[in-house]
Formats: sequence, C-alpha cells, structure tokens
Amino acid sequence: MAKKKRGVYQDPLGTANIEDKVADYSYSSDALAQLIVDMWAGHHTDLLMAPAINNYVARSANAKAALAARGIYLEKPIVITETEYEEGFKLADAGLLGPAPGLENLGVVFVLPRPSRASLGAPPPPAPLLETAKMLMAITPNGI
Repeated sequence: MAKKKRGVYQDPLGTANIEDKVADYSYSSDALAQLIVDMWAGHHTDLLMAPAINNYVARSANAKAALAARGIYLEKPIVITETEYEEGFKLADAGLLGPAPGLENLGVVFVLPRPSRASLGAPPPPAPLLETAKMLMAITPNGI
C-alpha cells in the first residue's frame, strides 16, 4: 500500500499524481495564537464553515477579514483543519491560485491545530491557552 501524501498541494482535483506541494512552515504570532484560542472556544466558526465546509471562496473571504482585524493583510488566505491538511488539501480545488490556474499562487493556508491537542477544560473558567496555542503553531505544519 502506498503511503498517503499529506499536506497542501496546488494540483487540481482528479490529478493522478499530486506532486505540486506547497512548503510547510511555522510562524509565531500572538495575534494568530489568540485566533487559535478563540476558535477552540467556538468563535470564528465561519472560518471553517462558511456557509458550508466546501465553500472555500467564502471561507477565504472570512479568513481575510479575521486576519486583517489582527493586522495581517493577505489576498487569499484560508484556514483549514488538520484533517483537511492530512487529506492533501489542494489550493486549485479551493479556487485560491489566482486569476487563472498556474499563473499565480495567491493562496496562503493556515492549519488550525486540533483542540484535542490542548487541555481545554482546566483550570476553570477556560485555561489560559495562549502559550499552548503558540507551541502548537510551532509543531503543526502551517499552524495558525
């Protein structure tokens, strides 16, 4: 059995051999870490479901607004789940490559670390999770 490819790819849906992988990296930011904490707390659900999980254009517009509110100005950002990342998310399928496929890659992908990676319940009320989110940003590929 062939090992499943993980990550973010530019290849369109139906491509026999996905090869055009986008680089994985991490970046530390208090503003992005707070966005992770907020999303774990149930805020900004429109970044993952806008109004449907496969409505990537709307999800990207919502991510653009949420990031701009934090001083980060990107043309076509999108926030995806770790599951979407592991399934080989494709920028082309999301319509985030630019005016015509192959001309320009404008998409910037952020991966939301799974809430189960953090201890969300203690101490009450919610645990101070900013440092936890920053650490998970460092170990989750493209972690927001």
